[in-house]
Amino acid sequence: MPGGFTAIGKIPELKRRILFTLLLICVYRLGCYVPTPYINTMALQAYFKQAGGTLLGMFDMFSGGALSQFSIFALGIMPYISASIILELLTVVVPTLEKLSKEGEAGRKKITQYTRYSTGVLAAIQGFGIAVGLGGQSVHGVPLVLMSGWGFRLMTVLTLSAGTVFLMWLGEQITEVGIGNGISLIIYSGIVSRIPSAIFGTARLLKAGGMSIFVLALILVLMLLVIGFIVFMERGQRRVPVQYAKRVVGRRVYGGQTAHIPLKINTSGVIPPIFAASIMMFPATIANFFKVPFVQAIARDLTPGHWIYIVLYVTLIIFFCYFYTAIAFNPVDVADNMKKSGGFIPGIRPGKSTAEYLDKVLSRITLGGALYVSAVCVLPTILVERFNVPFYFGGTALLIVVGVAMDTLSQIEAHMLSRHYEGFLKSGRTRGRR
Repeated sequence: MPGGFTAIGKIPELKRRILFTLLLICVYRLGCYVPTPYINTMALQAYFKQAGGTLLGMFDMFSGGALSQFSIFALGIMPYISASIILELLTVVVPTLEKLSKEGEAGRKKITQYTRYSTGVLAAIQGFGIAVGLGGQSVHGVPLVLMSGWGFRLMTVLTLSAGTVFLMWLGEQITEVGIGNGISLIIYSGIVSRIPSAIFGTARLLKAGGMSIFVLALILVLMLLVIGFIVFMERGQRRVPVQYAKRVVGRRVYGGQTAHIPLKINTSGVIPPIFAASIMMFPATIANFFKVPFVQAIARDLTPGHWIYIVLYVTLIIFFCYFYTAIAFNPVDVADNMKKSGGFIPGIRPGKSTAEYLDKVLSRITLGGALYVSAVCVLPTILVERFNVPFYFGGTALLIVVGVAMDTLSQIEAHMLSRHYEGFLKSGRTRGRR
């Protein structure tokens, strides 16, 4: 591809898509600083500093700090992600949804419509829960809410629900008119927005003598190695060869081709660490709202850095990796489709034996993918506890950032290749034989 990515400015359509995407991301970042009415912002930020290791802290990270500001985008895009995951899980269980998923474009549109409705419902429920929870909270005797009661609750539910629905619309516009996956880019921009504060915090720590230049250099080298490792693992796949038998239809011979089934090492993506972190942070979140000694003791044992937390966290990640992979990839359906189209794996009988072989291969590579995801997610705890790093590097946030960057660059490259071939066809002349 001549010119590489420097040729982006020479392609008007691609340049327009990128500028449109950047504009909508700027709209999202500006909205993160528009506050919800009746909130004491200073007291709320002090409250979130105490809740850094809870579920609220994780949601604040994904919302790009909008939750700690309690802006109109405080819920972020998480209700949409939750609704999408719930419907994806229900598709396997509910026959009606399973039938819709197999109806092509019309079925996908119907499921998308259900996802939108579910997003609004989940946003309203979460907004009401946050409004009720913050209504009776205070920091050093200063209340978080300036005017409590049903007026504040209804205003909060309407504001946060509208903000989430607007973000969902922004994401869909980026996907359709811009470049990349809009929902993923919104989460990506929220996470990346914390990089400047992390740089300033590191500079202050270096200046105060809390970190040496040698340790900082080692951390930077480690960061580059981890990012390269994630790219390598996310692109890694096991290619299962498939041979298609020859078929004679009339005077023509069809088939006889060799293809492969790409089985990704990390089929489940970032869903397992999100689920695992949500479950692990739930006791700490409950402990913030209910001062019960038993709950407080459990929350102390399940704080990041404690060995019980690390063991349970890794176990949950491995479990959800296998669980979500079993939902996303069905070996029986793949084996049946191969058999119908005349395909087979060399040395494996079509049908049941093929399904068992695919399940065996997928189970082995999923273990490697689960261990890789666990290692990346445990990395922030090691850096913070052992090296006194003033920011979290690794975990779900890093997996999302690297994965979204790779997908977006792949789409940009695909547009450039399409434009290149299109120009080639336009410049060429096709003449018929006389």
